[in-house]
Amino acid sequence: MISLRYLSLFFLIGVPVFGQAADWPTYQHDYARSGVARESLLTPFTAAWVHRSRHAPRPAWRGEAKWDGYNKVYDMKSRQIFDYAYHPVIADGLIYYGSSADDKVYCLNAATGGLRWTFFTEGPVRLAPTISEGRVYVGSDDGHAYCLDGKSGSLIWKTRPGPKDYRIPGNARLISRWPLRTGIIVIGKTAYCAAGMFPSEGVLITAIDVDTGKIKWQQKQTDLPAQGYMLASHTRLYVPAGRNNPVVISRADGKRIRVVSGQGGTYALLTGDSLVFGPGKTGTLGLVESNQSDQLASFKGNHMIVTPSRSFLQSDTDLSALDRARYLELTRERRTLKKQHERIQEALKKASNDGQRSQLLVDAAQLGQKIDSVQAGMQECFAWRVASSQPLSMVLAGQTLITGGHNEVAAYHAGDGRQLWQGAADGEVFGLAVAAGRLYASTSQGVIHCFEAKRLAN
Repeated sequence: MISLRYLSLFFLIGVPVFGQAADWPTYQHDYARSGVARESLLTPFTAAWVHRSRHAPRPAWRGEAKWDGYNKVYDMKSRQIFDYAYHPVIADGLIYYGSSADDKVYCLNAATGGLRWTFFTEGPVRLAPTISEGRVYVGSDDGHAYCLDGKSGSLIWKTRPGPKDYRIPGNARLISRWPLRTGIIVIGKTAYCAAGMFPSEGVLITAIDVDTGKIKWQQKQTDLPAQGYMLASHTRLYVPAGRNNPVVISRADGKRIRVVSGQGGTYALLTGDSLVFGPGKTGTLGLVESNQSDQLASFKGNHMIVTPSRSFLQSDTDLSALDRARYLELTRERRTLKKQHERIQEALKKASNDGQRSQLLVDAAQLGQKIDSVQAGMQECFAWRVASSQPLSMVLAGQTLITGGHNEVAAYHAGDGRQLWQGAADGEVFGLAVAAGRLYASTSQGVIHCFEAKRLAN
């Protein structure tokens, strides 16, 4: 059922990285949105401070549809959950987040939670800032990309990717006709973002010079919106399209390469140039390999984390760890057997006599048994599976797997799935970040909890 063939490519090929090892300078740490910290955290965690925003987040989209009557799909998942919490980013001892409620960017002291500065935009800030070389890059529903000084919050430049400053009612707020809802990616001297969620008005994939704020190039798409955290590999950008499927484009000039197949959603993870995304209508993640459009595999789950030896999967009810090497061997075998089975089915349609048909049926039955055996073996590739009541977010720090849930955050041992720690949180924990020996958990109530990890004795 699950095929994760290229999930180790993130570690073999890599993606653009930046900042100090102890930083968490963008959503889910890096532009692959890996959720993997560059440090280890040891449990138990102790509460250090709590920051309570005056206003809870005001998500653009208020939740999932009740049902899809045409396709008879019920208990649907929300496919646009990018702004359900104020996702924090951390660099150089400071923590930053944007507010969809009061249209501000906030800077706090990462050790104490004390307020350092705020900066007003003219619309909701729905996605986390990105920190690069002491600067804060953030997009707003007011249609502008902002570059701020990380220490003082002063404006360095402000750029409007859209053709004009035209405001409309949208999601119960006054917003630009071309809002920025992809976050901002900064690689070298270029910042990438997308403006617009109305295809008929044009959605503008944009590259900006980080020194001047001037637009380097733009590409317009007229068939899909741009909503959700953008991702980047060495040569490509991946633009989530809200409830639709992501678009793959060239980093060099923004030209479209393809639209991948799947069930839509704003959650996405890169492994090299292969893409995992979802959650679709029913909580399904899909894997599309590099240079392919069709989905290779789909599986039940909300989030995934990839390491060289294992892949971790978070669902509504449990956590699991997959033995990747053995699984890949069986995946290749199953693919070969299925192709053979398909050829026999085609031959059955053309069989000219009963004797030939009988032999083909015997062969098909034998192949079916082999496929069942291989699939059973694939299920045995799970190194462990444990019940978990935290389905909303997940990050990895060394051998500590950290999960966020409903009014709680927990830690599990990545080696065997043992629960190591559990703590309370005020709200649904949609955001997690790790930096400088601390865990930050952000919730649907606009609360950021800071926990300190156990320190090794000298």
